[in-house]
Amino acid sequence: MIEVLRIGHRPARDKRVTTHVCLVARAFGAGSVVVDTADRSIERTVEGVNRRFGGDFRVRTGVPWARHVRAFQGTKVHLTMYGMTLEDAVLRIPKAAPLLLVVGSTKVPARVYGLVDFNVSVGNQPHSEVAALALFLDRWFMGRELRKDFGGRLRVVPSARGKRVLDSEEEE
Repeated sequence: MIEVLRIGHRPARDKRVTTHVCLVARAFGAGSVVVDTADRSIERTVEGVNRRFGGDFRVRTGVPWARHVRAFQGTKVHLTMYGMTLEDAVLRIPKAAPLLLVVGSTKVPARVYGLVDFNVSVGNQPHSEVAALALFLDRWFMGRELRKDFGGRLRVVPSARGKRVLDSEEEE
């Protein structure tokens, strides 16, 4: 079980990026995202993706982040540009325990670094939290997450040219 915690979401500025955090988390193998700021539109967007493409991915918004980190029963990992390298972390983080991946929006409060079990450097240059999450999840699952069948109404079929989307409702 992997959950992603998005800290510092600002609805007026971050709606698109936070939605992308949710979509990447869903597509790359996480089971849920928790967002510290209430934003029902993000919840509706992900619910719509689940309806069309399948899966049972969940999003909850308006959850106090510090309380959530302290209460989480499992390994807590902060994805940042400071900390142990991604390669070392993937080898050292326990595989059996539930995993909480913390990603920021604005500058992450300094106390996050002390509340987590691992601070993981996904590169050491400024970068996107969406990219950090995708890289971590891909390394964690070693690419297996990309072959998951979500069992949705819509299914994208790999094609060298053009778009091929099967709609199970049209096939009937």
